[in-house]
Amino acid sequence: MRKKVVVTNRVFPETRSLLEAHATTIVNEDETPWPAETLLDHCRDAFGLMAFMTDRIDEAFIAACPDLRVVGAALKGYDNIDVDACTRAGVTVTIVPDLLTVPTAELAIGLMLSLGRNILEGDRTIRKEGFAGWRPALYGAGLDGATVGILGFGLVGQAIAERLQPFRCRILAADMAKRSSAAFPFVTFAEMDRVIAEADWLVLALPLTAQTQHLIGRSALARMKPGARIVNPARGSLVDEVAIADALAAGHIAGYAADVFECEDWAREDRPREIEPRLLGDGARTVLTPHIGSAVIDVRRDIELSAARSIVDVLAGRPPAYAVNAPAGTLLEVIEDAEPAPYKNISGGR
Repeated sequence: MRKKVVVTNRVFPETRSLLEAHATTIVNEDETPWPAETLLDHCRDAFGLMAFMTDRIDEAFIAACPDLRVVGAALKGYDNIDVDACTRAGVTVTIVPDLLTVPTAELAIGLMLSLGRNILEGDRTIRKEGFAGWRPALYGAGLDGATVGILGFGLVGQAIAERLQPFRCRILAADMAKRSSAAFPFVTFAEMDRVIAEADWLVLALPLTAQTQHLIGRSALARMKPGARIVNPARGSLVDEVAIADALAAGHIAGYAADVFECEDWAREDRPREIEPRLLGDGARTVLTPHIGSAVIDVRRDIELSAARSIVDVLAGRPPAYAVNAPAGTLLEVIEDAEPAPYKNISGGR
């Protein structure tokens, strides 16, 4: 009997064909994620699962799916998956560690330019009011010569820094890995407090962990220079959205751009269920995009195919690439530079 694989979100035909060649494959055909109960019903007898950002794979879910042996996550960050529970249950978890790097870095630069130069507000103004010629309005901030602070200097942080070089930015970076400055001569490495205090632009490139949740909250915001701007292409809960809204309302920071939001972070039991409303209002000085950091057609196809190949490898009894755990009885080479995913440790309120 062919084993069963469940795919929780709509995928490219190539991805589906690859999986269908090796297993009975159930795919969510809709753009809207399945409710948790529907997903569980599909997975109770599944061998493999292709998971996305919308899925919460916790200990209860794993316990209800005794045949599950592989979760191929079409993700780089995997804080929505309880890897420890998977390991105990003999479930291999794989990720896609590098394909999201470049498109996420590109979007971060786009968010910076859109926020600083009032591009979206200019577009809205023309559509609403028409255009009668130049006016002394919508003055913003450029990147040329600005001090850009990057929190987190893994692959995404590095790619953002590289793309900022042509703008002649002064780049400060804080990173727990203590990377060699010789490898990045265009970057000044500094303690996080200094990066936060000196940045005209603060860009977040960190994974979500118990230590980084609400890293940018009231205390950090108070240490930022007046008029600074924050860009978050990483994880919503790195910031306290209520505190961000307060800082914007007080005029302490000049803008906030984000591709990710607290309400997405399934690992948090106490996550808000919507974006902080004040970030959405007229005059909020925000640029918000619906988690499109990797939304490049060729990239998304490759991400899906990478996750699908990992599932196929486990189906065939081969060790998959990019495993982040090694359940008992498996011989896997676990990638060493994977982002941490302390699922069960992410808790606490504002």
